[in-house]
Amino acid sequence: MRILLTNDDGVHAPGLHVLEKIARTISDDIWIVAPSEEQSGAGHSLTLTRPLRIRKHGEQHFSVTGTPTDSVMMAISNLMKDCPPDLVLSGVNRGANLAEHVTYSGTVAAAMEGAISGIPSIALSQVYSKEGMADEVPFGCAEAWGERVIRKLIDAPLGNRKLINVNFPAIEPDAVKGVRVARQGFHDVDMTKVIKGTDPRGYSYYWFGMDTAGAQAPHGTDLAAIRENYISVTPLHFDLTHDGSMAALEDIF
Repeated sequence: MRILLTNDDGVHAPGLHVLEKIARTISDDIWIVAPSEEQSGAGHSLTLTRPLRIRKHGEQHFSVTGTPTDSVMMAISNLMKDCPPDLVLSGVNRGANLAEHVTYSGTVAAAMEGAISGIPSIALSQVYSKEGMADEVPFGCAEAWGERVIRKLIDAPLGNRKLINVNFPAIEPDAVKGVRVARQGFHDVDMTKVIKGTDPRGYSYYWFGMDTAGAQAPHGTDLAAIRENYISVTPLHFDLTHDGSMAALEDIF
């Protein structure tokens, strides 16, 4: 099995090293094509206004000066065009990709791009317990459970052009209660924080942050699975059509 690894945290991210270690327990044919720099929050964006460059870091190991989507497209359409991957693994992301936040996620978008190309794809994310941990985020749960989760998903009858979103809770591996298949949740409060600062010349600048305080976790969702110390597994697809509104709109027109 030929496996393509990518992410949105960048080619040197600790989570990518964890993912490579996991992948090499499954196959010895591993390709890495990831963004040259962190692209968190890039979503499914594609670079169209500047050229992209590829850097080779080793055998079957490359970075791309673009987004996670750019990286997967470059891998499938260029670097691996004569030997396409059988599986795309994206991650392991530093932080959760749950609920509606999957729409911002470069990690999920990279897996989605693989799925669009007809390749089974899995996004993997490690939840962390508090902000400000930087590269100190522990990946122990993902590292301990990643292989067994991926092996089961490889054999799952998912149909064409689907992807799987996996999140590992921020707990010790032996505290995990199991794996729970859950639907995508939705935060019932606005999670966005706008953090204002002032630069040395007196001009304002802003950071976006996330605040999880007060959010509910409805039963059966990925949010609830993580809160209850389960690994969440959520099947996703990129058909955004809202079937329930089709008839009402047809009546209008």
